[in-house]
Amino acid sequence: MKKNLIPLALGGLGIGTTEFVMMGLLPDIARDFNISIPVAGHLISAYALGVVIGAPLLVAISSSFEPKKILLALMTIFTLFNAFSAFAPNNTALLIARLFSGLPHGAFFGVGAVVASRLAQKGKQAQAISIMFAGLTIANLLIVPLGTYVGHHYSWRYTFGIVTLIGIITIIFIQLWLPKLPINRAGNIKSELALFKRTEAWLIILITAIGTGGLFAWISYIAPLMTEVSHFAANTVSYIMILAGFGMVVGNIIGGRLADKMEPVKACIVLLIAMATTLVLIFLLSGNQIASLILTFIAGALSIALATPIQILMIKTAAEAEMLGAAATQAAFNVGNALGAFFGGLPIAAGLGYASPSLVGACMALVGTAFGWMLIKRQKRVKSLESQLA
Repeated sequence: MKKNLIPLALGGLGIGTTEFVMMGLLPDIARDFNISIPVAGHLISAYALGVVIGAPLLVAISSSFEPKKILLALMTIFTLFNAFSAFAPNNTALLIARLFSGLPHGAFFGVGAVVASRLAQKGKQAQAISIMFAGLTIANLLIVPLGTYVGHHYSWRYTFGIVTLIGIITIIFIQLWLPKLPINRAGNIKSELALFKRTEAWLIILITAIGTGGLFAWISYIAPLMTEVSHFAANTVSYIMILAGFGMVVGNIIGGRLADKMEPVKACIVLLIAMATTLVLIFLLSGNQIASLILTFIAGALSIALATPIQILMIKTAAEAEMLGAAATQAAFNVGNALGAFFGGLPIAAGLGYASPSLVGACMALVGTAFGWMLIKRQKRVKSLESQLA
């Protein structure tokens, strides 16, 4: 691993921890603030909303600055509001802190993806970006379970203290190890926002929001799936989540290499078809514990394998606004999170059981695949027109 990519991985570690650890801390926060768990669940929604707002907004505002300065500013905002979360006196204050701590999330990954691709050797751009996302996967494998344990046995405030410490270390390493890169801005904010007038950009956003939303339809309800359908004991769910986290580590490596060896859009289609197949198998085989564990590992791998190909795809498509495009992709991931959880909950509410969200997820993944094929046809049409005009 290149030393100058380590700060990006550390940023991913902190961001991944604060995003996913909240799921395990909800009962503790609800008890401390004397609120219900559904009300505490708004803390997850507030963070996701912050990501969706902050990703395009902060990149658009800061794109005239040198990338290193942007990353320093984003990680400073992230660290300050996670520190505030640790001392939040009530649920309202924590809700506001979560909203603001989510603002830098998509922008950091968006700018970081562009920086990683510039620092990479030719033909190794996707693998460089996957190193940044490796921080997120390690967070799910190690730091999120640790933070959940600390929150349960000591205080959830200490968990946010851990995230704050990771943020401080990331700031130091960005300053020391990340090289200065030239500003690569072809136009102004208005010309960059023109990205959203392009059909290709919206197809990538739809692939991300709907296609990856299929995975969130499954993972949002994994706990009741494992306890009610697979019949695992409730106290084993955390270990099953570690298994999914290990799958993410492996999938991140696979996604990076796949995107370097084939066209990113084709890599996305391959992974989405694999995701749909896996989710159907989860629906059919979750009653078998061994099969359930194997499929959890595979689904975990596929959940993160898509991240790098999609980022590379958007960076190549939005050459004149690559940071804004990469950040928009991160916002789309969080839209997918919300859509998957919502649509996955509908069959449960209808009494169809806790395995049913997997079928919803498979359908969403296939819709994402359809948008991928539409993008390929669009690209071929554009190339054909360009060759005729040449």
